[in-house]
Amino acid sequence: MHLSPSKIICVGLNYRDHAEETKGEVPPQPMFFSKFSDTLVPNKSNVLLPRTQRCFDYEGELVIVLGADAYNISEQEADSRIYGYAAGNDLSARDCQFISGQWLIGKSFPGFAPVNFDVVPAADWSPYEEKYICTYVNGELKQNGSTGNMIFSPREIVAAASKYFALKAGDIIFTGTPAGVQLGKPKGERVWLTAGDTVTVEIEGLPQLVTYLK
Repeated sequence: MHLSPSKIICVGLNYRDHAEETKGEVPPQPMFFSKFSDTLVPNKSNVLLPRTQRCFDYEGELVIVLGADAYNISEQEADSRIYGYAAGNDLSARDCQFISGQWLIGKSFPGFAPVNFDVVPAADWSPYEEKYICTYVNGELKQNGSTGNMIFSPREIVAAASKYFALKAGDIIFTGTPAGVQLGKPKGERVWLTAGDTVTVEIEGLPQLVTYLK
């Protein structure tokens, strides 16, 4: 399917192990931020890394695709608004992400929201059964997590987001990343992404996402 969302919403610190590795506190409610529309690119895209930054990181994530409008809905209503799920990568430039209290500038370079547009309908895939989520860089396993480690479930995320945003059919929500990002490693051990790297995100039961960095 072609994705053309009116909103790209992301959730930060939504895996317990990721919150621990980055020394972040487990949030009492979903932490939302956004990306711009030109960050969205499909599977097997070439993404140009901006030459003004150097600390590029991967974040393999489960992505929710909305199938119906949702505004101020309950958790019980949320499942009926979800069309399906896909693999995504919340690419991040860590050297500018924390310049301010908002993460936007480290998250919204062009192409920094790769998503596999081959969305699997919610009727055929359930996030409530534990599924592995893995990220590879040049074939080397970097993240090996499980959706069972999520703090807030997809229905909780959609319901919470709908309290603040008028969600539309076609909108997408990145649901957070598990442990294994470079930001979570000691400073002397971080190996940032560079031009020439290939990043692959695999989520059990969903088509994989491959991104080529240039």
